[in-house]
Amino acid sequence: MAVMTVTLGANQHVSGLGLTIALVGLSDFSNKLLFSGSGTDLKRIEPFPAWDPFAGLGDVGAIFNQYGLTYVAFLVVAPVAWWVLGRTPLGLSIRAVGENPEAADAAGISVARIRYLALMIGGGLMATGGAFITLAVLGSFTLDIIAGRGWVCIALVIFGRWRIWRGVGGALIFAAVFSLGLRLRIVPGGDAVPPELLLALPYLAVIAALAVSGRNVAYPGAYLKPYRRT
Repeated sequence: MAVMTVTLGANQHVSGLGLTIALVGLSDFSNKLLFSGSGTDLKRIEPFPAWDPFAGLGDVGAIFNQYGLTYVAFLVVAPVAWWVLGRTPLGLSIRAVGENPEAADAAGISVARIRYLALMIGGGLMATGGAFITLAVLGSFTLDIIAGRGWVCIALVIFGRWRIWRGVGGALIFAAVFSLGLRLRIVPGGDAVPPELLLALPYLAVIAALAVSGRNVAYPGAYLKPYRRT
């Protein structure tokens, strides 16, 4: 992605869509080639167990019955990302490159190096999220297991207006609506609602949130713009 958008200056939308389609197919092909054996039995592992530090609190404690990586995301990744972006030279360089790469270049910051680094860190975090769903929740690879959540993350960035904690809040709203849809499918009378509508409920919530809060969003000055040194 960095080679295409930073070095070659390709359109980020086209590059992202093309890489997504290509790598989803490559992942499915590689998984079947390496682990399927006969082509039908996929490799499975024992999913990671959830951790409940407040098991004795009944239904209230069940809220904290989460995987270890969930606690890492909230207690480590989000605070560290907030601190790095707002309090360190690296974070200030990332923000400067995204807002005004010409000024950053004039100040001696390598625009290409910072953009490569940002894409590598962001890609690693996103890959960790995808691996978490596969390894912790299901225990095997299934095509389209992400079910569009990666695109939701892009919407959450806009919803959060490039602020860490607003983005975390948006993610919690999406997760809550997603869980509500699952709950409505098992409660008495829940079968009266079409299951397709319940599956679409969290994504409809994202669209509604963007419609309400996504107007007049101040995008970074160099948003989606390749930089060419002149």
